[in-house]
Amino acid sequence: MVNSAEIQLSELIKEKAFNTGFDLCGIARARILNDREHILNEWCSEGMNGNMNYICRDIKKRIDPGYLVPSAKSVIVAALNYFTYKNQEAEGSPVISRYAFGVDYHNVVKEKLDQVLEHIKTLMPGCNGKSFVDSAPILEKAWALEAGLGWQGRHSILINKKLGSFIFLGVIVIDKELAYDQPFMEDLCGACRMCIEECPTGAINENRTVNATKCISYQTVENKEPAPDKLAPLMGGRVFGCDRCQEVCPWNKKAKQHTTPQFDMREEVRMMTADDWQNLTREKFNILFKGTPIEHRKYERFMRNVTFVTNTQHQK
Repeated sequence: MVNSAEIQLSELIKEKAFNTGFDLCGIARARILNDREHILNEWCSEGMNGNMNYICRDIKKRIDPGYLVPSAKSVIVAALNYFTYKNQEAEGSPVISRYAFGVDYHNVVKEKLDQVLEHIKTLMPGCNGKSFVDSAPILEKAWALEAGLGWQGRHSILINKKLGSFIFLGVIVIDKELAYDQPFMEDLCGACRMCIEECPTGAINENRTVNATKCISYQTVENKEPAPDKLAPLMGGRVFGCDRCQEVCPWNKKAKQHTTPQFDMREEVRMMTADDWQNLTREKFNILFKGTPIEHRKYERFMRNVTFVTNTQHQK
């Protein structure tokens, strides 16, 4: 039975999350996600991880939050909207995914999570916990579902009824009991298959996973090797990430402008033309993209992407 103290603590934690700037917050009971293990094993065994071998090494850890926080009892999931209508202006310029428009979300979300965690420790003396933003083997989307924030769409991304899918997720795991939200049990994708049908490279599988070796986002962000030549005509000028499956999703038709200034693209970058991108120097790259996700790609690899898609467009 849930007692009144646990209910009050959960409410105070959520209140702190909202006051810190998060758009959503839910709480799930910590457990081993055995139902996810076979999906990950199958995905890895078929080589769909590309060169992200670290994912396949940590499957047991990914499904058990107890590996991250001993005696884990509760998983708190917070979400932050990053959607924006303020896209790049110049026609024909290389395309960047919305998530990389501004400051690296890892830093923004982590800072907010740490504020929530510190508040939890004042509310619950002796509580042990850790916060995570893509920084540890934990299944953020699965836990978001467990915490009632939404469902995993056919494109594998979490969808929330009010916000859509342009959201960043952060997780806090603690070793204390709380009052828990009901898992989101509905599949509101219905018969819609737009994300699968509109994916330029056919990377989306039927079981709500993505074949990274075909995915434009993987090829332009994670892959250390040049993208296969056969993908070039399909990339649509994308040089860092890909939003296509989210752009066509009906649940994003009413997506709202985010309220986090750090996620805004610098005006100078927003106005860059195709020529500006092609002539981007290392010095200018370091100035424009310092502290952003693009910085992690490094100048040489990023410019390789730019050259790759530019040459393809010129050949048309």
